[in-house]
Amino acid sequence: MATIEIDFDVYKALILRRSSEELSENDVLRDLLGLPPKKSTAPSLEAGASAARGDWLAKGVRFPAGTEFRASYKGQTFLARVEDGGLMMNGQSFDSPSAAARHVTHTNVNGWNFWECRLPGHAGWKTIRALRSPKR
Repeated sequence: MATIEIDFDVYKALILRRSSEELSENDVLRDLLGLPPKKSTAPSLEAGASAARGDWLAKGVRFPAGTEFRASYKGQTFLARVEDGGLMMNGQSFDSPSAAARHVTHTNVNGWNFWECRLPGHAGWKTIRALRSPKR
């Protein structure tokens, strides 16, 4: 995927034009340029949807293989990625978002509040907490 640099004012204007968290900055640009909406190639996140090899299921949320995770802690950004049915960070696999967050912070942390993710084929990041149903 190509990357373009934009200044903060342009970024802020793009963010303000998003009508929901589901719309990415790319979606906003496509609309401004008069292009048709891009059909998503990313698999569904529903737990009942057929899981592809390498996907990770955590608390009823299915993260497709290749989903990127990031978090900021004490001024440092930490990155992880869904691979081989788990959350991989620095060569170590974690079975829950909280276990990965605990590895970073060395204290008990709710990983659903700590991490955000970017799904394959999507430009925007969203908190993983937003992906869980309200019942959980």
